[in-house]
Amino acid sequence: MLASVELPLRPTYGPGGAVEQDPRELLDSVLAAGRAAVRQAGEPVVGIGLANQGESVLVWDPATGKAMSPIVVWQDRRAAATCERISAQAGRLEQISGLALDPYFAAPKMRWLRESMPVGGVVTTSDAWMVHALTGSAVTDASTASRTMLLDLETTQWSTEAVEIFELTVDLLPPVVDCAGQFGETDLFGGRPIPLTGLVVDQQSALFADSCLSAGEAKCTYGTGAFLLANSGDSVPRPKSGLTPSVAWRLNGVSTYCLDGQVFTAASAVRWLVDLGVIKSAEDLDQVGSQVPDTAGVVFVPALAGLGAPWGRPDALANLTGLSLGTSAGHLVRALIEGIAAQVAEMAAAVSQDVGVPVMTLRVDGGLTQSALLMQRQADLLQIPVEVGASPHATALGAAAFARLGLDPNLALTAVLEPWEPTRTYLPQISADEAATRRAAFNTAVSRLLESTVK
Repeated sequence: MLASVELPLRPTYGPGGAVEQDPRELLDSVLAAGRAAVRQAGEPVVGIGLANQGESVLVWDPATGKAMSPIVVWQDRRAAATCERISAQAGRLEQISGLALDPYFAAPKMRWLRESMPVGGVVTTSDAWMVHALTGSAVTDASTASRTMLLDLETTQWSTEAVEIFELTVDLLPPVVDCAGQFGETDLFGGRPIPLTGLVVDQQSALFADSCLSAGEAKCTYGTGAFLLANSGDSVPRPKSGLTPSVAWRLNGVSTYCLDGQVFTAASAVRWLVDLGVIKSAEDLDQVGSQVPDTAGVVFVPALAGLGAPWGRPDALANLTGLSLGTSAGHLVRALIEGIAAQVAEMAAAVSQDVGVPVMTLRVDGGLTQSALLMQRQADLLQIPVEVGASPHATALGAAAFARLGLDPNLALTAVLEPWEPTRTYLPQISADEAATRRAAFNTAVSRLLESTVK
């Protein structure tokens, strides 16, 4: 790594579950960070890889490239009514796309946006608009397209039937391409034109960067949410445990698949504690959490934006129980950490069941891996080693690796990736019985929460 630049970009929140970003701010942040990184690197850049946030969508003018709506972010829940309206088609949509009908995915948001803005422009995932802004043409890669509910998971091409169910137009969708190839050139990062040669959705990019190249190998990225992905090989997976099948990457027309599950709020739940004044910043997690030895019976189900896999209840609300006059900020921090770790542990168990291969280690990346308290609790509840990658920026590294493959498609996958060498490995420090007891307490809290939530 020659240079790394990161710029903050905070979404706005509104009524009805609205989560939006300003398209211009997003593009400006990409350009500013990219230009600064190019200057820092001090060497010629030969290719660009672009990762994207998957299920986020917007309306834009294909003639001018101008955004005509805010970006509706993946966390946005306003398409819930759209999903309810077509719920009779949910089974068929899942058969085609592999995805359960949920406003989390792109197509319900696209339909909702089209109803809100019925005239003009095209509605796509944010990557197609970004590619157009950089190169003048619009495409989307197979991994991103597999997060829309519009892609046939078997053929990795748009499904006319799924598009019609959402009352969209297949001719207005961008072409689906491999994750590595020649996708145009851009001079917006300064100097001579640079080819765009890598395209991938963010979590699959991290899966690739973490060298999870064989079935059963899994990673978890701890960012705004916590996202566990596991390589499931070259056949289309049909999970039975609430996980989501997607295209991990498509290279030379051949797809590798993965299973994934989501904790919708991880760093965003930490930010919630910051906003409440429980801690001053995410850097305080370990300091405050270490002031107490345990949660003192406090259990936190941090479903602040719904409950993800393996439960699949976007309507669920967060639940915090076991409070007393003796509850301190440290107990709340530990309860949040345990709640995140418990959800990831349940997803890992589901992966082992669906893939038929036990997850032997979990490779992790993302900003929250800097919390030793969280990583240790994760190893404890999983009862397997947790390996922290050398860089928290696995998504960017994966995009760069795909860009290199786009420049030289004859390279082996291992040739474009750094050998996996964790900077730190966390081993379980509690017994399997205690881990089972802790997970059972969390699952009991989830069950009570779901019983009290009207679906």
